[in-house]
Amino acid sequence: MPDPTPTGRIATIDTVRGVAVMGILFLNIIAFAMPEAAYISPRAYGLDGPADRFAYYATLILLDGKMRGLFSFLFGASLLLVVDRAEASGRDPAAVHYARMFWLFLLGIAHAALLWRGDILAHYALIGSIAYWFRHNSARRLVAFGIAFAVLDMLLMGSIPLSYLAMLAGGGADAARGLRDFDNGFGIPAATVIARELALFRGGYGAILADNIAQVPDILNETPIIGFETLAYMLFGMAALRSGMLQGQWSRRRLLRWAVGGMGIGIAGYGAIALWIAWRDLDVLAIVAGPIALATPFRTIMIPGWAATIILLAGNGGPIARRLAAVGRMALSNYLATSIVMCFLFYGWGLGQFGYWSRASLYLPVFAMCAAMALWSPWWLARFRYGPFEWLWRSLARWQWQPLRNPSHLQKRRIDANDPQ
Repeated sequence: MPDPTPTGRIATIDTVRGVAVMGILFLNIIAFAMPEAAYISPRAYGLDGPADRFAYYATLILLDGKMRGLFSFLFGASLLLVVDRAEASGRDPAAVHYARMFWLFLLGIAHAALLWRGDILAHYALIGSIAYWFRHNSARRLVAFGIAFAVLDMLLMGSIPLSYLAMLAGGGADAARGLRDFDNGFGIPAATVIARELALFRGGYGAILADNIAQVPDILNETPIIGFETLAYMLFGMAALRSGMLQGQWSRRRLLRWAVGGMGIGIAGYGAIALWIAWRDLDVLAIVAGPIALATPFRTIMIPGWAATIILLAGNGGPIARRLAAVGRMALSNYLATSIVMCFLFYGWGLGQFGYWSRASLYLPVFAMCAAMALWSPWWLARFRYGPFEWLWRSLARWQWQPLRNPSHLQKRRIDANDPQ
């Protein structure tokens, strides 16, 4: 397989991003295939046996929030890389950056409205617009700002279980309504809520489209709630680029310390939370206090641990690392392709499998999709400069159609055509 990483790109960033875009699907698959509450509360739907419980706890400890956080981490690094290169070439960095964020925002809104309400691109565009303000800070200051925003996120998330406990202790109609909302979102929803979602997503495209469009304001309203966390991770990623971590400049010993420390502390913390959640039998308090509130500091330390682990395992770039780098180079296209494939598989306008699969069985299409990404990404990049949606984004941001064909592939085709053999 030809090396999919051209001169000028940082292979380490692409490799880590490739793992992140695959890993995100292990969490998003629940949102594609089951009623909304199941994404947070496994008791809401599809928890039918030991295999389903194992799948929930395994993804909780190893992947939940970490893959999205890792993607945010890399988004921040890429943001800084693009801005620095624009500045070095004499272009206006603000114009370059905000053109990219403007078109990414519109692409995210289109994705949310036309296809899948779980879009994260619009959120990244908004928070990325804020992260730009921190571009001139040193790695140390970026880490300090990131920690400050992570603490704000912990305080905000900590208010959720406190609010639930206050409602339990209180009384009256308002508290009762609030507790019903907590049950619908973090526990076992009312049968009517589940029935409505099953009917909607097993139905035709028109009803899903109307519901998606109606949900867009709610998606934007979530930005202040989860924005502190996303901004913190973006700043950590910018610091990782400034420090040389993502360029492969750290020593193996330093990477190993971060890998062992970050993953060890994170897994130990999440493991303890998982035991407590299991002891409470996944009740509402366990869900709002565990993965949402108590896990936030462990998730924060585990994300750079994941990055260090991937860099170590990738080594000098063997065949698997090169495939992952190709997946990472096409992260936007692979992310959107995942939505297209999974919505077709589960929604009524496609194969209509929504709500029919158990939690554990959903990882069959996840692994299949990851294999497809690993196969098609290097094949595509051997022929084209960018993934299809990367090309579209780049062309719109520069307001000029960019060359798409890979000149080396065209040259090879010419040689093959003239070869008398």
